[in-house]
Amino acid sequence: MMSSGSVPSAMPPNKECVEEEEVWSGDREDEQEVWSSPSNKNCGEINTSGVGKEATENCEDEVEEPKEGMTFNTSEEAYAYYTRYAKEKGFAVAKRTSRKGKDGKLKDVTIACSRAGKARVTSNPVKPRPQSKIDCQAHVTVVLHPNGKWRLNRVALVHNHDQSPGKARYLRSNRVLDEHVKRRLELNDKAGINLNQTYTSLQIEAGGPGKLPYIQKDCRNHVDKARRSLLVEGDAQAMHNYFMKMKADNSDFFFAMDLDDESRLRNVFWADARSRVACKEFGDVVTFDTTYLVNRHDMPFAPFVGVNHHGQSVLLGCGLISHEDTKSFSWLFQTWKTCMWGCAPKAIITDQCMAMKNAIEDIFPNTRHRWCI
Repeated sequence: MMSSGSVPSAMPPNKECVEEEEVWSGDREDEQEVWSSPSNKNCGEINTSGVGKEATENCEDEVEEPKEGMTFNTSEEAYAYYTRYAKEKGFAVAKRTSRKGKDGKLKDVTIACSRAGKARVTSNPVKPRPQSKIDCQAHVTVVLHPNGKWRLNRVALVHNHDQSPGKARYLRSNRVLDEHVKRRLELNDKAGINLNQTYTSLQIEAGGPGKLPYIQKDCRNHVDKARRSLLVEGDAQAMHNYFMKMKADNSDFFFAMDLDDESRLRNVFWADARSRVACKEFGDVVTFDTTYLVNRHDMPFAPFVGVNHHGQSVLLGCGLISHEDTKSFSWLFQTWKTCMWGCAPKAIITDQCMAMKNAIEDIFPNTRHRWCI
């Protein structure tokens, strides 16, 4: 089986293949899966001899060049190792493809240079997107063996582009915020401390800007995410009470609330009885848009809209989401589908968002997806 970047895989074709696509970095964190580098403190154990001898690698030492036969305890250790090697050589990496066996367990993973794959064609000439894909063939494939170890069985090290070790820290897969830094950013933001001041203090503690494994934009993106997930005390309860009142007035009123691990409101969806009835008649073609932000919490408002037999727009449900990523959109689409008795639209129109595209392919596999003008 060949991935979109023509990266050969090492496993037989009779196993289920799941492709992981790298996502462009930018202001919208979507996600779809840009894979963040694990902390450099977690080096993992690497066996380079092929006879079971294991040696713990020092993060500060030069990373050994990948060779067929290296073994790792987990696929995450293999990814962490190849990420360190890539950072030393001056390129970024991403998980390109993975395969699962009939038991549903991961069997092999291909980790490739982030510039693998064909350049995407921009459908909107008014908004061209920068292209970094140049079909680079550098990659490694790690396979799970019966003994429980993960082994490198395919290694390609030749790149078709220049590498920049001095600028490797700016590449997305090499930038990571640890939990201590995340917590500090959130606390300083609550205390009203300017982000520039917080970032400057982090630079001083690290010994200079070149010592930080992240840039100021990463800090700003995290603070923005934290703000969207934070509701003033009582807001979520007030919303829940209002929904329960609407449910008592009309049993066909539908709502769902998605909470994070800390029981904070993350996403919410609701639809009244009229919207649910209208979807039965006019839900064949739906438009979905998230360009409107509610002022108080800066959360994208996401309405589902159809057109009735008079040519008028009708609301078919709406929601508030904390992040415009694949996970949030998947939750929202699945909830809307459940609300509408499991009926998916025949066609859906959205803006040009890869996170939406991935979620639609997953939740509405038989729905025709088109981008708006």
